[in-house]
Amino acid sequence: MTVQELINKADVLNEALPFIQEFKDTIAVVKFGGSAMEDPELTRKTMRDIVLLEAIGMKMVVVHGGGKAISARLKHLGVQTRFVNGLRVTDETTIGVVDDVLHNDTNKHLVECIAAVGGRGVSLSGKRIMRAEKLFSEDRITGEKLDIGFVGEVVAVDVDPILDALEYNFIPVITPLAMDFYRQVYNINADTAACEIAKALKARKLVFLSDVPGILSDPRNEASLISVIRTSEVDGLIANGVLSGGMLPKIQSSVAAIRAGTREVHMIDGRTPHSLLLEIFTNSGIGTEIIEG
Repeated sequence: MTVQELINKADVLNEALPFIQEFKDTIAVVKFGGSAMEDPELTRKTMRDIVLLEAIGMKMVVVHGGGKAISARLKHLGVQTRFVNGLRVTDETTIGVVDDVLHNDTNKHLVECIAAVGGRGVSLSGKRIMRAEKLFSEDRITGEKLDIGFVGEVVAVDVDPILDALEYNFIPVITPLAMDFYRQVYNINADTAACEIAKALKARKLVFLSDVPGILSDPRNEASLISVIRTSEVDGLIANGVLSGGMLPKIQSSVAAIRAGTREVHMIDGRTPHSLLLEIFTNSGIGTEIIEG
């Protein structure tokens, strides 16, 4: 390595300094999902980046998905998978599979990846911290209520177990499941779970790591990435069709999180190595940032 290459590395660290100082001791909730989760190397790199952020003083909380692993297990068992308005129809058999895969496969693996790079991850079941009510979907044409089984809407979050883990320098890794007051388990959309947890924690940052580069003004053109969106612009972007489909609940939940005290929401492409670090610790970032205004 040449002296100039070493200087370039030092410049990168120097650029990160003000961000490290600003975000020290703040809470960041990271939702990890999409295609990035299916790539073992990307998963390891992402968990390493999260450990790095924790090591320099940020309090990291991970909320994960696991949809593809769940679908694969259901297929293996011969159970048909069906979605309504982007939500998995979850019968009694399916909720048992979802519970098992999320806790014993996905969550366990992420905690092991954190440990492998010297971090201290701790598994935290969403059933322990989130309370839910049954969620009904809606027919987009008739408005009729649609029963989609054991799918829930979060109504309360107990942040004490999360804060206890952070106090002792653990990284909580949380499954998107919840229970009602009768101890019935419900499947929770992972994006929604991350937003509700960020709201309850009043997290400084909420970061979505998925398989899209951010919000695009033209979905067919990745060069049309919108770098910054203010909450006051969201309704106009919905009216113009820029925000639609599965992005809508994510955006609306993000706005609610911001109004509850979260300062910034980031949507970035988890398939890009070190995208989390690039978004947080560089002036330009690489995804879409949503802020109040």
